[in-house]
Amino acid sequence: MVLYEYPFNESIRTMLRLEHLFDRLGQLMARDTPLDHHFALVTIFEIMDVASRADLKSDLLKELERHKVQLNSYRGNPAIAESVLDEVIARIDHAFDGLNKLSGKAGHVLTSNEWLMSIRSRISIPGGTCEFDLPAYYTWQQFLPARRRNDLMQWTQSLMPLAEALQVLLGLLRDSGSPHKVAAVAGQFQQSLGAGRSYQLLRMRLDPSLGLVPEITGHRLMVSIRLMRQDEEGRLKPAHQDASFELTLCA
Repeated sequence: MVLYEYPFNESIRTMLRLEHLFDRLGQLMARDTPLDHHFALVTIFEIMDVASRADLKSDLLKELERHKVQLNSYRGNPAIAESVLDEVIARIDHAFDGLNKLSGKAGHVLTSNEWLMSIRSRISIPGGTCEFDLPAYYTWQQFLPARRRNDLMQWTQSLMPLAEALQVLLGLLRDSGSPHKVAAVAGQFQQSLGAGRSYQLLRMRLDPSLGLVPEITGHRLMVSIRLMRQDEEGRLKPAHQDASFELTLCA
């Protein structure tokens, strides 16, 4: 099953983008080729760009605190396992402390590294990091993989508190939903979300053998999913067929 996620607000959209970048960074750093480590650096700069939003850090800290208060209110409930509750709250506390101790925005400390910033200034230029443009960077790319990986790990240290906070918050959000099977009749599905709950994330799992692509739109009152099919030139066209998929709404 292929998993698709759709955020209902800008805050969750930013969090998902950062999670996507951190996942890519982890995969690239684990590899050995200079090309992979080049794109690991590209990803670090992308994370810095996305994380540069002035209120991102404070928003994440508020969300962590809100979840902690909510979970603490469950203490004494016989249906709640205290050991599990303590473990989740400990994860929240650890993420909160790490992010709170972070000075400035995520990755801000890297802006004082002139060598990295010289690469950042040219990395968006097509072919701008050739050996004749940045000979020092080309020399770094010839180092042994372990040496390059160690450098990358040092540079990403200031980003890790942000990654941990995202992992905790998105994990709690995803765990809040219960999956259920639904059917799209003639390739169309709509569901009213009602005014009682404020949903933040939609998750759907679709059988890849169907060859369908979901086109998701939604807001606080309604979600709509239209199933599409790609033609030979890659253009999406409505698929007028019945299909079932797994839907999860996370509040």
